[in-house]
Amino acid sequence: MSEQNRGTGRIRGTGRRRKPSRGRRLRTAALVTAATAVLAGGAGLGYAYVALDGNIEAVDIDAALGADRPDDADNGSEDVLVLGSDSRSGANSAYGTDEGSARADTAMVVHIGEGHTSAQVVSIPRDTLVDRPSCTSDTTGEEVAGRRLAMFNTAYEVGGPACAVKTVEAMSGIRMDHYVEVDFTGFEEIVDELGGVEITTTRTIDDAGSRLHLEPGTHTLTGEQSLGLVRTRKSVGDGSDLGRIQLQQAFVRALMERTKSIGLFSGPKTLLSLAGTATKALTTDSGLGSVKKLAGFAKGLSGLGAEDVEMITLPVEYDPADPNRVLPQEKATARVWAALAHDEPVPASATARSAGDKGEAAEVVR
Repeated sequence: MSEQNRGTGRIRGTGRRRKPSRGRRLRTAALVTAATAVLAGGAGLGYAYVALDGNIEAVDIDAALGADRPDDADNGSEDVLVLGSDSRSGANSAYGTDEGSARADTAMVVHIGEGHTSAQVVSIPRDTLVDRPSCTSDTTGEEVAGRRLAMFNTAYEVGGPACAVKTVEAMSGIRMDHYVEVDFTGFEEIVDELGGVEITTTRTIDDAGSRLHLEPGTHTLTGEQSLGLVRTRKSVGDGSDLGRIQLQQAFVRALMERTKSIGLFSGPKTLLSLAGTATKALTTDSGLGSVKKLAGFAKGLSGLGAEDVEMITLPVEYDPADPNRVLPQEKATARVWAALAHDEPVPASATARSAGDKGEAAEVVR
């Protein structure tokens, strides 16, 4: 079967997709948008649970993958795959022409440690060449053959959320406890509901692709500007996706600080409005597919600040055969996954020789 482009809409609880109706899936900053929704869900919304539950789309990853998965770690930690895909249909068509594709342009493995007092985030570059396992198409139900040296983001394209999870589990040997995907326009609306996010730029950002222009200095970004920042690529660093990941990680920290500083739970009206926006933006696995379940998960996240979260990029190097692709550094990535599996900090030696987490882009936003 050929690797055809897929839409992003889903039939609730089945993992199958319907024709696109909700618009483009957020390609960036999915982690904190999801965390914001989780925190909003944990505020004791009571009577609003049923209404907000109707906003969340859920996919049964466990049913789709069956029993052939890594063992679940029995140490109190949790691992979440957070994705944003690049469909340009529906409400988000303003951000580009819909070419029918739906690839995971942003992927983060979020490891929440035992006791939920710290977390680690491993960004997987979309252009990483991996051995993609065979998957079941979530649109036709047919088997899609595995492929060596496939771009990571094609897993979502050929098999949807379940194939993306299966690919990450094959790479890492770690079972994903949950899956979260976030809507593009929902991201903008959440940032605006929060009153914007403050960042400081050390140099001018002028990027035609993301439609963002910022002079050096401190800025309170609107939702549209925030989306522009996390999409910026060509005008920072070496123009690669690795540099864009650094901007995303800087923004994630700033957004975490914003959600802490405004005291989300002090104003029920604001909180309810934010919860409504956030839950409309989410697609989750069935284990998080209700506000009540999100609320329970939130109890382990509400104490986390930016200083408690370690963010790295999967150790990679540029492919000698194609500079637009990257290859995992085998020994270094093994150390990263081993650290997460044993609920330990990622050793600095694991990323010392990586092309990720390097370059000028990391110094552009603070």
